[in-house]
Amino acid sequence: MDIERIQARLKEFSTVRDWDKYHSPKNLAMALSVEAAELMEMFQWVEAEESRNVVNHRETMDRLCAELSDVLIYAIRLADVVGIDLNSAIMAKLDQNEEKHLPNANRHWSF
Repeated sequence: MDIERIQARLKEFSTVRDWDKYHSPKNLAMALSVEAAELMEMFQWVEAEESRNVVNHRETMDRLCAELSDVLIYAIRLADVVGIDLNSAIMAKLDQNEEKHLPNANRHWSF
């Protein structure tokens, strides 16, 4: 994923439409939350095993792709607006997680 290229495209998209005035960190965080809720809604009343079968349903996968993309778009845009280098931030967070959650055959990964 080329985050810098995506950020540049999102910034141009916003600028051309004069949306920068709406892209405050608060508004972007709220929009991100809404999109995450829409993603969550897809699995609201589905059992865990059934949710794993999403890959077998083209229409559901298309919707999942769209919702997940919306979440990532808002997260990437928010990072750009506040000046977070997502590549560095993600790698640092992964390092923290590896230190916090040591491998153990009886434990599951938790972020």
